[in-house]
Amino acid sequence: MLQATVNNKSFNIQADEDTIVINGEELKWDIEQVQDGYFHILYHQKSYRAEVVSNDPTTKTFTWKINGRLYTVNVKDKFDLLLEKMGIGHGTGNKVNSIKAPMPGLIIDLKVKEGDSVQLGEPLLILEAMKMENILKSPREGLIKSIKIKKGDSVEKGFVLIEF
Repeated sequence: MLQATVNNKSFNIQADEDTIVINGEELKWDIEQVQDGYFHILYHQKSYRAEVVSNDPTTKTFTWKINGRLYTVNVKDKFDLLLEKMGIGHGTGNKVNSIKAPMPGLIIDLKVKEGDSVQLGEPLLILEAMKMENILKSPREGLIKSIKIKKGDSVEKGFVLIEF
């Protein structure tokens, strides 16, 4: 399953080799690649010209021009959705406002304090879980608004640790 957001509207997509189902309705269309990055689509007896304007595989964001109109598409696969549900999404495309505990554990070190400015990927804290140390890193650039834990605290899965 995929979730696609097109210009701020979300769609659930299920696909196999022969069928595509969007929000529970089978998509009946014909699509042909005309040349690299250009497509011709027939949908409900209407013709569409589609061009891939930009493609960012890191954020899974694509910009399409369809009949002269631009559409920004952000795609999340089942793993992205699971990470988001756990509160540990990679955050490259979405603005994450808090870091949640991905599992129960013990806070063994804090690398930041309230008011600190952090960069994408910068270590924030170390969470010990199942005798393993897990370094939780910043999913984005920003300022640390508040820290809800201190060294030595035990936390449950989903507990908000740090807010941006």
